[in-house]
Amino acid sequence: MQWSYPEFRRRLIEAELWPEGRMARLACYLAAMAAALYALRKLLGLFSASWGQYLAGWVEFLVFIAVILFLILAFRWSKRRILWRLRNRLIVTYVFIGVIPVVLLLAMAFISLYLFAGQFASFVVISELDAQLRSVGAVNAAISNELAAHLERGGNLSPESLEGLKKRDRAWAHRHLKAWHGTKLLPLPGDAPATLEYPEFLNKPDNTFAKALRDGKPFQDIMRDHGRLYLRAVSVLPVRSENLTVVTSEPLDKDLVGKIAENLGEITLYAATEEVPGQGNRTDDRKSGLQASASTTPRSNGGIAITQGKGGNAQDLSEAFTVGSVPEATNLMDQQITFVTPLSDVSWATGSQEGMGALLVRTRPSMLYGHLFTALGEFATIVEEALVGVAIFFAVIELIALIIGTRMTRTVTAAVAQLHDATKHVDRGDFSHRIPVKSQDQLAELSRSFNSMTESIEKLILEQKEKQRLENELSIAQEVQAQLFPRQVSELETLEVHGFCRPARTVSGDYYDFLTASSHKLILAVGDISGKGISAALLMATIHSAVRAYSMEGMPQLREPVAVGAVAGAGRVMATWPEGVEVSPGALLGLLNHQLFDSTPPEKYATLFLGVYDGRSHHLTYSNGGHLPPILIGQDGMVRRLEAGGTVVGLFDNMTYEEGAVEMHPGEIFLAYSDGVTEPENEFGEFGEERLIELVRDNRHLPLPQISQIVTAAVDDWIGDMEQPDDVTLVLARAR
Repeated sequence: MQWSYPEFRRRLIEAELWPEGRMARLACYLAAMAAALYALRKLLGLFSASWGQYLAGWVEFLVFIAVILFLILAFRWSKRRILWRLRNRLIVTYVFIGVIPVVLLLAMAFISLYLFAGQFASFVVISELDAQLRSVGAVNAAISNELAAHLERGGNLSPESLEGLKKRDRAWAHRHLKAWHGTKLLPLPGDAPATLEYPEFLNKPDNTFAKALRDGKPFQDIMRDHGRLYLRAVSVLPVRSENLTVVTSEPLDKDLVGKIAENLGEITLYAATEEVPGQGNRTDDRKSGLQASASTTPRSNGGIAITQGKGGNAQDLSEAFTVGSVPEATNLMDQQITFVTPLSDVSWATGSQEGMGALLVRTRPSMLYGHLFTALGEFATIVEEALVGVAIFFAVIELIALIIGTRMTRTVTAAVAQLHDATKHVDRGDFSHRIPVKSQDQLAELSRSFNSMTESIEKLILEQKEKQRLENELSIAQEVQAQLFPRQVSELETLEVHGFCRPARTVSGDYYDFLTASSHKLILAVGDISGKGISAALLMATIHSAVRAYSMEGMPQLREPVAVGAVAGAGRVMATWPEGVEVSPGALLGLLNHQLFDSTPPEKYATLFLGVYDGRSHHLTYSNGGHLPPILIGQDGMVRRLEAGGTVVGLFDNMTYEEGAVEMHPGEIFLAYSDGVTEPENEFGEFGEERLIELVRDNRHLPLPQISQIVTAAVDDWIGDMEQPDDVTLVLARAR
């Protein structure tokens, strides 16, 4: 299958392998540059080898930087892929908090035990050598005292104790004894080697060993004589104005070291290939006749390089001999232990530490355990069992902790996985999904909170849908209500009218209407329904229909109209009235009051002003049912209020409403309004009737729609940023 470049790029992006960051682009750029330089180097190498060599360093440098950057990017990529899941993060956290410290402690314990075991193995070997040296020194001191006593008495120089010692102690089969009185060699039984010469360093006044011997202190150490190592003890005693010098020597050979290795393991002795003079006298640094302040390094040829002290010269040591063998392992933990310890020696020729050797010990913990607990007897078994019991106890505790941590991890990760799955359901719009809760912890409380949240969101969505449905219905109601207000008014020749209503909400509870009763009569209606919203709008529609119906056929003076016609929404009711019959506003309010009282709840009522204007006589006959009294503003600014009438409509039954009549002079303005115009408040108080009258009075010569705009703009400025508290309704009429 062949992929196109876009498909290949898309797959790399999905796998998070496409270089998008600065570091990724830089790494790719450096890798490409290194590849280009490498190709150029090969090309130049075809012509001249020296040309290609100039680019080799740059290629290696760019490759090195690119590799470092790619490693960092690989680490980040692995971190994102591995640590994305919470479970993996918890596992990594547990590893760093619990596992790694335990591993480090165990590693430190094993390293410490290994070093301790190696040091203990070296200590066993060195202790055995020290014991052998002390034995040689003790015998040498005893023989020196016996020889000195014989020389003082002038007796035979063959002490019986020496003969008996050689017979009783098998170690003397390898030991040699020589004595000098002054510089004269004393004849002693035995076959001491001729190489054992008088120690000339005793004649050096500045030699430390010589000073100690002259002060009566014995001297014993590992000596290097003619390339071989010996355990030697030297004693110097004054006898007859001469010094008696007694030297006991035992070769440090396979037999001696083999006895030490019998119950330990394999021991290899490394000795210097040649003596290196000029190192100075380091006797003051010696401890127990052995020097251990040196570092050893294995050689590829099987030897050892050893460096003594800071800045000391290195010596190449070669294997002298190997004795013993590594014992078989008793169990899986009984692993081989290899440890090297430096071994210092003193030159017999100069009396100074000029040589350095090393002991390589290979053994097993079981052998060291035997040496360590030999003196404890049965108590060692108790200690061993106690240590095993403690180890088992800690292992059980660690296992229990691991099981508990795993179970707790599963509870956390399971809860998070359930939350993640629930968020996917929410993302798909499924708010009915619920997380099962089976515990009583914080995660369970989080799941309950999530379930409560999705339940609340589900309810909110249902409420939002219901609200949207209501808003749609309100929009329809608003459109229907807008049809109820008169859009086209057939004005009389002597009367100009204008109406305006702005709801506080979607629909209005205020009401106004203009009805043409005849060719020269116009009915003016202005009302305000208690409450707001849909209920007020429905009651407003009822009053609107009732006023129009009663205006045509419900008047007491009119039992049967001759001809009736209505144009919906045109604000015009056409009726043929008999001459001399007048429409009665008071009787019309009485009929409306009775109807509303019977058909509405007690808390529902309305204020309503009805007026009939006669264009021939310029008289306005009216009745006010609890509405704010309309105002007549003359051309001279004089104000008259139309207050005749009664209480609100629909609150009490069997109410009568008085009628009033006024004559409207040409230019006089009729002003009717709702409380939404005068009652809005701000920090200066209410807008008020006086401010309304003043605005209309000052602009009474303007067209009625313009006066309406001025008044509503003033009300809006008075309200400011606050919400409109009530419906704003304004009805204007001007006599001509």
